[in-house]
Amino acid sequence: MLKISDKVGCLDAGKLANFLVTSGPIFGENTVIYQNWVQGNRYEIKNDGWSDVRGTYALTLTNGQRLNIEVKGTAAAPAVSVLQKDTLNGKITLTGQLVKLSLPLKKGDGGQLRLSGIIGQGGWSGTGLDTTDRAVTWTAALSKPLAAKSDSAKKKEALQLGSVYYPFVGYGWETAPKQEVILIKNATVWTNEKEGKLENTDVLVRGGKIAQIGKNLSAGGARVIDGTGKHLTAGIIDEHSHIAISRGVNEGTQSVTSEVRIADVVNPDDVNIYRQLSGGVTASHLLHGSANTIGGQSQLIKLRWGANAEELKYAGSDQFIKFALGENVKQSNWGESQTTRFPQTRMGVEQVLADAFTRARDYEKQGAGKRRDLELDALVEILNKKRFITCHSYVQSEINMLLKTADRFGFKINTFTHILEGYKVADKMKEHGAGGSTFADWWAYKMEVQDAIPYNANIMQRVGVTTAINSDDAEMARRLNQEAAKSITYGDMDEEAALKMVTLNPAKLLHIADKTGSIKVGKDADLVLWNEHPLSIYTMAEKTIVDGIVYFDREQDKQLRTRIAEERARLIGKMLGDKKKGAPTQRPTPTREEIYHCEDLQAGHVHHILSDSKAEL
Repeated sequence: MLKISDKVGCLDAGKLANFLVTSGPIFGENTVIYQNWVQGNRYEIKNDGWSDVRGTYALTLTNGQRLNIEVKGTAAAPAVSVLQKDTLNGKITLTGQLVKLSLPLKKGDGGQLRLSGIIGQGGWSGTGLDTTDRAVTWTAALSKPLAAKSDSAKKKEALQLGSVYYPFVGYGWETAPKQEVILIKNATVWTNEKEGKLENTDVLVRGGKIAQIGKNLSAGGARVIDGTGKHLTAGIIDEHSHIAISRGVNEGTQSVTSEVRIADVVNPDDVNIYRQLSGGVTASHLLHGSANTIGGQSQLIKLRWGANAEELKYAGSDQFIKFALGENVKQSNWGESQTTRFPQTRMGVEQVLADAFTRARDYEKQGAGKRRDLELDALVEILNKKRFITCHSYVQSEINMLLKTADRFGFKINTFTHILEGYKVADKMKEHGAGGSTFADWWAYKMEVQDAIPYNANIMQRVGVTTAINSDDAEMARRLNQEAAKSITYGDMDEEAALKMVTLNPAKLLHIADKTGSIKVGKDADLVLWNEHPLSIYTMAEKTIVDGIVYFDREQDKQLRTRIAEERARLIGKMLGDKKKGAPTQRPTPTREEIYHCEDLQAGHVHHILSDSKAEL
């Protein structure tokens, strides 16, 4: 993995002398590491027991006595005994190559041989005192080494391991799903294109792309899915999400943190990826929070459940960054302790923007040889139309301010997100070329949203602003189809236009509408098969397909729930069994799921929800 196997990794001539010296097999229960050699340099870990002296010895003294002694115990802590009719236990002390022996010759107080000497290549030798305290010399020759035994005299019960899943959570795959040739037959197909809704229509998926759309299609070897009475739509795209992010969404220490990258902290094990697939979501735009005027760089992902962090990322997509306005930025709703960081007013927010882009212009003019500044690099990308802004916003006056600031410095606002007062400035947004990604009906949760109305999305769309509905919430993202449907109630929006607010329109805002967001030949096969009308509160996603791979199947989900219950029962049974055998116990600690929102400042400042593998999708 490190691409240095030509130098290390095995014992071979010419490679670095990196190796261990141990008392036995490296994975043995009682194995001791004696030495660790690094590039030919010896580091002693434990000297005791380095030489295994265990075995049977023939001991000869100059006074004519001959004895057989046996050294047993462990290599690091040997024990000695005299082999006679009755085995007599003595004492042995090893210090490097020095040995001391105290050997009884009979039971009771019959005196002892007290010997000391050295351990040599040919045996042991030294001097001492016999049982009458007369000086003697002695030698000991090894007659029989100690017979090797198994690592543990008592065989342990084989450990029963559970299966490995990808990702390693309850709903993980035992085998990653594969791309298939899929033929969906006789569905109502919501194309999001000029063809509109097509009744009793087939869609063929091949190579991860939409290959054909029509009636009575056939394909040899294809997996056929009966769509009779069901509805097929493009996958839902969440323009504003905070799922699949590790350890927090805000870098709140300063007001300009454009060097921060969500791409560095993508968490592919977040179960919300799977849960949102169950709600028909196929792509999510992972945003930095709203603690800063200029926040961090975002990351667009496809919900490829089971893939690693890099494989989740939407390859080749344009790069975005999070800006923010309002109460979160000036910290007016974060308590009295948050009064030290600039800015503290809405006027200060404008000044932060002006200062940042002035610095970015000057930085760009320095040209080659300048010291690299990752914060300003991102701002220069904005000025050069290589990075695009999605801005947390609420109040009309601030939206106007940012539009004017953008005009002043020559950049564009790609998307105003939240934008609950978008209905007041929709004409100016359209003139500027900005889109809006809003909530369907959130309002009155803080002062700057008091003027929010449920007709906001409808009004922006009618003015000609590209309008999307986003979640900013891991739970609501599973019901974005229902959030889109609310604009049919509030303002009598056309059904197809409502669906586009969570499919094609966010694709346009994220610059990926040429690849996804509608059902069109050549586009990515990011699809959802619904059991009923996709905008109904009663409908459920039966299958969610990303790149021609079925990542969510409701029937398979039932099997996964059964598997989770069986695994839980197995583990509980094992714990109860060990408890009966006297194994130590401890109180259970619940696992807490981190659900982030825009304003969360740190990993601990989250909405904690106890994980429950039985939670309804």
